[in-house]
Amino acid sequence: MNRGGSRLSVAWRAFLKRHKEYGEMHKRFESRMHEQRRQEALAAGGWRARFEMLPNFLQHLFGIAAFLLGYSLLWTIAHFMLKGVALLLPMPGTLREYLTVVCTFFLLGLLIMAVRYLFQPEANAMKLVNSLTDAMARMGKGDFNVNVEVNPRYAGQYYEVVKNFKQMAADLGQIEDMRQQFVANVSHEIQSPLTSIKGFAQALKSDRLADTQRLHYLDIIEAESDRLSRLGDNLLKLTTLESKRPPYHPRPYRLDKQLRQVVLASEPQWQAKRLELDIRLAECELEGDEEQLRQVWVNLLHNAIKFTPEGGALGITLTATGASAIVHIEDTGPGVPPEHLPRLFERFYKVDKSRNRAAGGSGLGLSIVQRIVQMHGGEVAIANRLVTGTRVTVELPLSQG
Repeated sequence: MNRGGSRLSVAWRAFLKRHKEYGEMHKRFESRMHEQRRQEALAAGGWRARFEMLPNFLQHLFGIAAFLLGYSLLWTIAHFMLKGVALLLPMPGTLREYLTVVCTFFLLGLLIMAVRYLFQPEANAMKLVNSLTDAMARMGKGDFNVNVEVNPRYAGQYYEVVKNFKQMAADLGQIEDMRQQFVANVSHEIQSPLTSIKGFAQALKSDRLADTQRLHYLDIIEAESDRLSRLGDNLLKLTTLESKRPPYHPRPYRLDKQLRQVVLASEPQWQAKRLELDIRLAECELEGDEEQLRQVWVNLLHNAIKFTPEGGALGITLTATGASAIVHIEDTGPGVPPEHLPRLFERFYKVDKSRNRAAGGSGLGLSIVQRIVQMHGGEVAIANRLVTGTRVTVELPLSQG
C-alpha cells in the first residue's frame, strides 16, 4: 500500500509540474499574441489603436461592459417575447422570469451559432492549414516565392505560426538567390581563365610563331593557371571559415612584429611601383590566431598596393587603445564610389570588373578578411579619404577571453 501510494504521489506531482509548465507556456504564448495584435493595431491606427493604448484594466472593464450590454439587450428581447406569450398563455410571474433567463441564454447561443456560421472559423482554419501545406510542398520543390495571406483578427493562435513561416520562406528564398549567384560567379570566374588557357594553347600549335610570341603566350597561360589556383585556394579558405567549426587557435603574439614582417614580405611589389611607405607601429601584444590574421594583413596590403598608382604612398599605423588594437591601412589610389562601399565585403563583388580581372583579383579577398576579423570579435570598415585613396580600419580586441 505504501509503495502504491508513493507511486501515486509521484505521478500526481509529475502531473502538477507538467500542468504548471503548460500553463506558463500558454500564458507566454497568449502574452506574445496579445502584444503582436497590439502592435499591429497601433500601426494600423483608428479606434483599435486608441483602444489598445488604454491600460489593461480599462480594456477588461470595456469588455465586461460590452458583455453586460449585449446580455441586457438579449434579456430585453426575451422579456418582451415572454410577455407576449403570457398574453396568450397566462403564467405565474416567477415562472415567466425564469423562462426569460432561459430564453436569454438560448438567444445568446443562437447568436454565437450565427456568428460562427457567418465567419466560419473552422473553414478558415482548414483553409489556412491547406495553404500552409501547399506552400510547404512548393518550398520542397525549390519554389520559395510563397505568400500565405491571413487576417490576424481571425487566425488566432495560428497567426504567429504563419508569420514565422512567411519569414522562413523569405529567408530561404534569399539564401537560394545567394547560392545561385555564388554558383554563377564561380562558373564565370573559372570559365574566363580556362578560355584564355585553351585559346593560347591552341595558338601554340602553330609552327609559324616566333619564340618571343611563344614565350608571351606561355607567360599568359602560367598567369591564368596561377589565377585559377588562387581562386581555388580562396574558395577553400572561405568555405573553411564559414563552416560550423572553422580552424581557430588563438595565442598571444606581437601584432606589430607581424605587420612589419608582412610589409617586408611584400617589398618586391611596392618597390616595383616605387611606392612611399609611412609605417607607424606601436608595440602591441594581441591574443588571436596568428596565421589567420596574417591572411588579413596580406590581403589588405596587396589590395592597397594593387590599386595605388606608381609613385603613390601607403600608410600603415597600429595603435592600442584600452582593450582594442586598431590598424589603419591607407593608400593614395582612386578611391571607391560611395554607392559601392556597403557591398565591398560581398563575395565576388567588384567595383571595376575589368580592372580587377587585369590585376588578377577574384572578389573573395575582402570576404575572407571580414570573416576572420569577425571570428576574432572585431570589426573592419572601408572608407574614402578626404583627399584621395581609401582607408581600411580593423579593430580587434586584445584578449579573446
